[in-house]
Amino acid sequence: MIKRALGALTCSFTLLFGTACGDDDPMILDGNDPDASVQGDGGDRDGGDGGGGSPTMPDLAETWTKIEPGGDTICARGEPFHFFVRGGTVNKLAIVFDGGGACWNAVTCGIGDALFAPTADESLPDPGDGISDKTDEENPFRDWYNVFIPYCTGDVHWGDATTTYDPEGDAPEITIHHRGQVNTRAVLDWVYERFSKPDTIFVTGMSAGSYGSIGWAPHIMDHYPDSYVAQLGDCGAGVITDSFFTESFPSWNADAFLPEWFETPIEEMALEDLYIEIANHYPNNFFGQINTHNDENQRLYYTAMGGKDEDWSPAMYEKIEAILDGAPNFRSYIAGGTQHVVLPYPEFYTYQVDGVRLRDWVADIAEGEPVDTVHCTECDEPELFER
Repeated sequence: MIKRALGALTCSFTLLFGTACGDDDPMILDGNDPDASVQGDGGDRDGGDGGGGSPTMPDLAETWTKIEPGGDTICARGEPFHFFVRGGTVNKLAIVFDGGGACWNAVTCGIGDALFAPTADESLPDPGDGISDKTDEENPFRDWYNVFIPYCTGDVHWGDATTTYDPEGDAPEITIHHRGQVNTRAVLDWVYERFSKPDTIFVTGMSAGSYGSIGWAPHIMDHYPDSYVAQLGDCGAGVITDSFFTESFPSWNADAFLPEWFETPIEEMALEDLYIEIANHYPNNFFGQINTHNDENQRLYYTAMGGKDEDWSPAMYEKIEAILDGAPNFRSYIAGGTQHVVLPYPEFYTYQVDGVRLRDWVADIAEGEPVDTVHCTECDEPELFER
């Protein structure tokens, strides 16, 4: 059951930001290749780069380019890390964190690849139907630059440790490179060198990547203080058992990724604390989450942590309400049913809750327009929402 769920989850991420080039292989560039840093013409709007000139952007193909940064980047079992970029026609940038489970102890890291993805997907992302579809005129991101960060470290993009787990009995030791911090910093360094001042940055991620998006959003906001930045997590509500952070964070060495001004001790932190403190620190930017009422995969991982399946949905609403109460610039969209991850699928265009279409809600966020929190009222009617 766990492996099937992760397989479906991983498949969903390969759909994200797909290219219309079909089965063609991506262009591959070394992370320091000068061809990847040719400067553009400044985009579609007036603006400065902090020094009085036009904003700079890389000259990228509108199909996917694979970047191999090298250096200290690494995946969980020692395989190399890479990421993908795709060109646009406007000075706007979407930074997308891939998902694919997590592991945090000898049990979860020791059952093969059932609970997390240990390698960066070597294949080019397939054509998608949601925010990836560049042929759909309704797609609010069709003209944007895209940076896609694969996930292969089992630490929700937060870790900076190589940890050896010692299972009980005669099972061999398991060494996992939880280096999500190292990989993400390499990607962001590439971005920072090539984009001087995007008009808008949309930071998102699905499932485990949702946590990557909120964890790294403040670093992106600090680097681009004059850009409008919107963070939106897709199906990462942070419903965990009481022991999860105390077990996982020491294994991941995750505290180093938090901003220096963050006040809550990491061993006492819940996801609502992370959202509230970050959102209040950047009051002019947007923060939000998309969830479904009874998300099947988030429930799966909650039970893997030792929680009860039936407790997940009430706990999700409780956490969302806590963030809404504590962060004026946070909004939530909850659709009915059990689907896990929405942005890469056709439901991005068809979901409606109380007459508010998800596509329109996200498009307004991307344009800096105000939106309201939208929660389903017919939450147990899966035929209204599922694929």
